[in-house]
Amino acid sequence: MNAVIMAVLAMLVLSLLRVNVVFSLIIAALIGGITGGIGFSKTVEVFTSGIGDSASVALSYAMLGAFAIAISKTGLPEAVVQFALKIVGRESDSKRKALSKVLIILIVLIMSCFSQNVIPIHIAFIPILIPPLLKVFNELQLDRRLVASVITFGLVTPYMFLPAGYGIIYHEILSTNMREAGMTINPADIPTAMAIPALGMVIGLLAAVLIAYRKPRIYKNVELGQIEENQEYSKKGIAFALVSVLASLIVQLQFDSMIFGAVAGIIVLYMSGSFKWSEADNLLTNGMRMMAFMGFVMLSAAGFASVLEETGDITALVESSADLIGSNQSLGALAMLIVGLLVTMGIGSSFSTIPIITAIFVPLCIQLGFSPLATVAIIGTAGALGDAGSPVSDSTLGPTSGLNMDEQHDHIWDTCVPTFIFYNIPLIIFGWIAALVL
Repeated sequence: MNAVIMAVLAMLVLSLLRVNVVFSLIIAALIGGITGGIGFSKTVEVFTSGIGDSASVALSYAMLGAFAIAISKTGLPEAVVQFALKIVGRESDSKRKALSKVLIILIVLIMSCFSQNVIPIHIAFIPILIPPLLKVFNELQLDRRLVASVITFGLVTPYMFLPAGYGIIYHEILSTNMREAGMTINPADIPTAMAIPALGMVIGLLAAVLIAYRKPRIYKNVELGQIEENQEYSKKGIAFALVSVLASLIVQLQFDSMIFGAVAGIIVLYMSGSFKWSEADNLLTNGMRMMAFMGFVMLSAAGFASVLEETGDITALVESSADLIGSNQSLGALAMLIVGLLVTMGIGSSFSTIPIITAIFVPLCIQLGFSPLATVAIIGTAGALGDAGSPVSDSTLGPTSGLNMDEQHDHIWDTCVPTFIFYNIPLIIFGWIAALVL
């Protein structure tokens, strides 16, 4: 059997059985390498080498955690909580609580969407905003699976559809690789092609919010050992917190580095006197520890992806799918979408999936008679498929890092499974429809 299928299935099954994701990735990489014929020793070598490719990402997450902890010393998170609690109120008025739920969900949704284009900080907002709001979520008995679904929607849909922020990068990767594969498209046409798949994401979001997770879910109020609780705040502290966030954003955008963006924010907070130099080592270490899980998963995912690429079975999977399709457009569109799902679920990055699949998908789409718009819809959707639902995607790791601060939110069953069901299934359906009608 194809090494990619074997490795991805092994990783997913082990994760669903609650085996640690990092351990699942290592075991799955060994299975994929041996199945792909590169042998045990070569698999270990390639996996180890691949880890280095994601070192900067892991360090970025660690520094974001340190920045989040530093921000907590200013009292900004507590100010946000107090403001939210005033909106929620303490009364048992069910109508008010319902309206409060809607408002909180909208705030999280807007911030998640803005993090992709208006203020392109990606997941950097999560460790700062979400942990302090857990108290509010508990007050509202808000199902965190709903919150995870809302955040993941905001992290994925904007770059798929909107040509702004990370969307510009995704659309450029898509158009450039399609051109190199033999089909020239106008990047301005990509939003038109991706409108139907994006509609599938919207329907999935509505299903999660209005049907699946609308019932109350009770969580314990647990003190967060690393985020300051009941931290006193002042106008001066809040002002310096906002300045540090602004400094972090400017540096990140200027140098395209979350690492130095976080460092800039921390320096501003230190100079403001929000925390003492003697506290810095313990404070920053706690922050790095908070995001360590994400960092180790991303390192392991990079090694896993390197092993899959070394086997050569990603290309073999695409080519074998092409052989089975023949001249059937309907079957061809579905097969390409499923291949994209498998690849992205394993690699964890839609941006990295596009170059892998485009070289084969473009000639196949031309052979099957798909229009340029339909081809964009197929490849764009195939790339995005799996970003939601993958245990190794930052679109799922990010929400979990914030929602599991009190250890009451499971990464696989409370983030990955819900987002897989409500986003990947609609994406396949609506991506397939787009391919046939465009």
